[in-house]
Amino acid sequence: MKSMRNLFKYVMIVATGAIIFYACSKDKSDNSSTVPPGKQELSLYLTDGPTDYFDKVLIDIKSVKVLVDTCDKSRRRRDDWDSTKKCNIWDSLNIAPGVYDLLTLRNGVDTLLGSGMVSDGTIRKIVITLGTNNSIVKDSVSYPLNLVNKQTSITIRLYGHEWDNFSNGRYRLWLDFDCGRSIVRLRNNEFYLAPFIRAFIIKESGSVKGIVKPADAYPIISIYNATDTAYAFPWRDGRYKVRGLDAGSYSVYINAGNGYQDTTINNISVAIGRETDLGTITLHK
Repeated sequence: MKSMRNLFKYVMIVATGAIIFYACSKDKSDNSSTVPPGKQELSLYLTDGPTDYFDKVLIDIKSVKVLVDTCDKSRRRRDDWDSTKKCNIWDSLNIAPGVYDLLTLRNGVDTLLGSGMVSDGTIRKIVITLGTNNSIVKDSVSYPLNLVNKQTSITIRLYGHEWDNFSNGRYRLWLDFDCGRSIVRLRNNEFYLAPFIRAFIIKESGSVKGIVKPADAYPIISIYNATDTAYAFPWRDGRYKVRGLDAGSYSVYINAGNGYQDTTINNISVAIGRETDLGTITLHK
């Protein structure tokens, strides 16, 4: 549970029929255009809650669709949504199908997973359809990533209030794909995908960032309090960022390796819409 030098830059690599995206946070919506009556424009971003256990986590995404409740356009939180209503409409988002390496989408990095015009109303579900080319890489060895009960899709239930209305008729949402909680290892190096995904929007959550050095300490960062725990696996230059945090007081635990001492920092205040910068932390042996 997820300092960008170029907010709009992304890199796309095509290899062996798969598309692997490495992208920074971006908003490519054209705010000068008008959303047609009876429609809304959605932008859905994918980011990663990382794990250091794997070298790569490769997820084959084929399509993304949303279930729109066109009877209720309030977009307020509701727990009693009626799934049998005839005004529930499925709409597809435009995506670039392919294999996404989730571990490249960490430390505040995300990619635009899907976007498009859909029917006006409250979004009740997101369904991500998966292909069969799912795998993990551990210690430079590739293993198939099996789907639990051979399920071919991931369903994310929403309550209606989650989306960020950042412009007239335009909404956006981030999906934090927690790799550490989503992959189950069984005997004989069999790995299964049991997706753990959390939806958040940036303006209604806080974040923590910083730099941990040296790189050969191979630090793993835990940001936690009594109700939640999030993780960061820094880049080689030491930069890390965790987003989507609720407001509150947190502790930051740096688990160091290679003979370096672990470090804990307490009473870190996280506020909505604020980025808490812990600066540079230098570990010692």
